[in-house]
Amino acid sequence: MATYIAFLRAINLGATRKFPKDAIRAATEAAGGQRVETYINTGNVRLDSRLRSRERVEEVLEEAYLADRGFPVPTIAFTPEELGAIAEDAKRFADEHRDGGGGGHYVSLLKQEPSAEAIAALEERSSAGQVARVGGRAVHLLISTDYHRATLTNTQVEQHLGVSTNRNLTVVRTLAERWGG
Repeated sequence: MATYIAFLRAINLGATRKFPKDAIRAATEAAGGQRVETYINTGNVRLDSRLRSRERVEEVLEEAYLADRGFPVPTIAFTPEELGAIAEDAKRFADEHRDGGGGGHYVSLLKQEPSAEAIAALEERSSAGQVARVGGRAVHLLISTDYHRATLTNTQVEQHLGVSTNRNLTVVRTLAERWGG
């Protein structure tokens, strides 16, 4: 059995994309997930699977979620070790980019490994008070202003690096402590 932490994109937004935790858990179990746990209602799922390929886990979960909900749910999976490394990178990147701002630290979790060219294009969008740092399949957005007024957001990440979902650092750290390797 392999353990994965899956992050669901674009759920519980508006009236038509509802996917409560209990329904996520049931659909994940129906897809073969074992020892399934969820954390808050933003689409964070821990599961054990007989599948050994991350890509195959994502595909099976996406199929199950579509069948259950009737709308696509892009799913981005990591191993516990990968999630732990993302949390470690967060600390390092935050230490390197302290500017006294209070906007926050957000992590965009990527479905695919980005190319060096795409990383450079995104990181070039960094400016005073808004910094993007890429580590593996995670983009750390260090924002010194209110996130909703920032120009460097998950939308920019997706334009340069493809499908991703965004979590604040508190959620990432909590999940790394609970489920990380």
